[in-house]
Amino acid sequence: MAIPPPPGPEGPYPPPVQGPYQGPYQGPYQGPYHAWGQGYSPYNRPAPVNGLAIVALVLGILCFLPAVGLVLGIVALAQIRKRGERGKALAVGGMVMSSLGLALLVLAVATGGVSDFWDGFKGGMNDSARTGTVFSLRKGDCFDEPGDSSKSVAVHVDKVPCAGRHHAEVIANFTMSGAGYPGRGSLLDVADTKCRAFERAYAMDAWAVPDDVRLYHFIPTRDSWNLGRHSIICMLESGDGRSGLTGSLRKDGFTLNADQFAYLQAVDTLDVALRAAPAAKYVDDDLRGYKEWATSVSVALDDEAHLLRGHGWFPAADKPVATLVDDVEASRREWTKAAAATDADTFSAHYKKGLKLIDPRRTVTARKVLGLTTTPLSNDGGGGSRGNGGSGGGLEV
Repeated sequence: MAIPPPPGPEGPYPPPVQGPYQGPYQGPYQGPYHAWGQGYSPYNRPAPVNGLAIVALVLGILCFLPAVGLVLGIVALAQIRKRGERGKALAVGGMVMSSLGLALLVLAVATGGVSDFWDGFKGGMNDSARTGTVFSLRKGDCFDEPGDSSKSVAVHVDKVPCAGRHHAEVIANFTMSGAGYPGRGSLLDVADTKCRAFERAYAMDAWAVPDDVRLYHFIPTRDSWNLGRHSIICMLESGDGRSGLTGSLRKDGFTLNADQFAYLQAVDTLDVALRAAPAAKYVDDDLRGYKEWATSVSVALDDEAHLLRGHGWFPAADKPVATLVDDVEASRREWTKAAAATDADTFSAHYKKGLKLIDPRRTVTARKVLGLTTTPLSNDGGGGSRGNGGSGGGLEV
């Protein structure tokens, strides 16, 4: 058995074979890792795309701000040439489409196309705004009510300009308090009382309201109430139930001048008192009630005289209003005597004299000077009141 020779100084392996590179073999882990040199990449990394070129193309496609898209395309081309970036085709495409959009815009302006488009857009918006539920109605809105308004269902309305023909005009809307549904009867009572007060405040010149106009209101159903709709809407509508109104009925501080407002505010005091006449048809049936009524009318006449006398009228109105004040004060004296009467005949004598002095026709001159309606109501009982009629009830919605 042969014994191998002892290992030499280089270990048990023979010396490496010298290759054509005349250097010893170096293993992959024999030295530190050498990073790739600057400017050299093992892969060919592409140049970035210019951002302005992308923006120019997007603006061109959308036809949005065509002038801006054209300018950005020009700037993008300059940056691409300077930086060696990509995106030349994008920039050129954006410039072409922006140029077309700019040309179309100039043409539209020159031919009025933009105006036509805007008018059509506004018309569409107005059409959308004109149609809605009764819950969208607000004070001063005029509307038409399609379909059968006698049904107790939620209805849709078409808002229309008050200057044209319309079915009704909203004079007020208010919200009921409380969590529980108060019931249809209670809602109708509240609506009737409050809507009458709102009518006097909204249409202060009763003479300007046609005789066939009636007071109406929308009240919530139980289901609407449970959904949180607690609003009551008061309105004046054409008595025949069709679109029979033309022009707004609004005569209040929003539409009247100071002199008109002062006059109508003064006569309203008397109107309220006159509407509180006793239910009995004859004085003999309720002399006490008639005397109490005469007292309230006398007080109202005194208030009216103070209001008319205390306002600073323009020169042309001074004399007509002064004459009217004289009539009011003379009438007040007769009503005061009627309130002190001890029998029906004495009451009736002073009542007739007092009522004659406030005959509506005696106010026509003052009204004409003030620019108010000069045709008395056919059912006017004195002072310009519409009386207690004209209520058309309500509809649940």
